[in-house]
Amino acid sequence: MRFLNPFARNTKKTKAPGGKRGKRGKRNQRRPRAGINWRLVRRGLPAGAAVALVGGLVWLWQDGWFGRQADALQAAALQGTADIGLRVEDVLIEGRNRTAGDVILARLGLERGLPILAVDPQQAKQALEALPWVQQASVQRQLPDTVYIRLQEREPMALWQERGKVAVIDRDGSVIQGIDPRRFAHLPLVVGPDAASHASKVIAVMNSEPELRERVTSAVLVAGRRWNVQIEGRIDVRLPEDDAAAAWAQLAEIERRQGLLSRDVVVIDLRLPDRLVVRTSPDSDLENGAEEGENT
Repeated sequence: MRFLNPFARNTKKTKAPGGKRGKRGKRNQRRPRAGINWRLVRRGLPAGAAVALVGGLVWLWQDGWFGRQADALQAAALQGTADIGLRVEDVLIEGRNRTAGDVILARLGLERGLPILAVDPQQAKQALEALPWVQQASVQRQLPDTVYIRLQEREPMALWQERGKVAVIDRDGSVIQGIDPRRFAHLPLVVGPDAASHASKVIAVMNSEPELRERVTSAVLVAGRRWNVQIEGRIDVRLPEDDAAAAWAQLAEIERRQGLLSRDVVVIDLRLPDRLVVRTSPDSDLENGAEEGENT
C-alpha cells in the first residue's frame, strides 16, 4: 500500500512527443537568483579564519612572545632544580693572581642561590678568556653546589713601543689589552714594528747576565734580524744576528774585568766575531771619534 502526498509537486520532467520538452518542463526549470550566494560565503569563512590565525601566529613570533614563553618555562624549570638543592653555594678559583675575584663573579653573573644548571661551562670559559689577564680558562659544575674555575693568566714580559705607543706584552708577544704600562715600568722596553714577536729571544739573552740586565734601558730590533741594546740610556750595544748570547756574555766578562760601561762610551759593537769595537763620546779623554779594538 502506498501513501500519496496530495501536496507534493510533480518534479518529473515531461517531454513532448518526438523527444522535445513541452512547455510544462520549461516552467519547472530553476532560474539563477540574483544577489549574494550565502552558501559560497559560508564555505569561505574557514579559509578567512585560517588566514587570520596564521597572521596572528606570525605576529606573535615576530614580537618574541614564543621566545618569552620558552624562557619563562626554562627559568621555572631551573628554579625547580635550585629548590631541590642544585644551586650555587661555593665558587672555587685556581690560578688567579692578577684578576680580581669580584670581576670574575660579575663577568659570569655568579651569585649564591643561582641554579647551578644555569651555568654554561663553555659560555663561561669564553667570557673569562675575554678578560685582559686570562689566557686560558676552564669551568666545571661540581654538583650539587660548587662551580670550579681554573685560570692560566698571562705573564707580563716587556713593554713594547711602536709609533710612540707603549703596551704591555706577554711571553708570547701578545699585547695585554687594557693594562696601564706605567704599572710595569720596571720591565724592559723593546722597540720596533716586529719587536713584540721577537722579544722573548733578546730578553732571554739579557737575563743570562743578570747584573748586566739590570742596567738595560731598552732594546731596538734592527731590520727584523738583530738587536741594539741600550744601557743606562747612553750606551748603544750592537749585538750580532747570530750567537747573540755569546757576545752578551763577552761584554759581561769585560765589564767585570775592566769596568768598560763606566767610561765615556757611546757605542759598543759586538758584531765582529774576533774583536770588540768601542766608540767614545766627543768629550772623552780618548781621541775624539776614535775606535779602539780589543782582541778576544
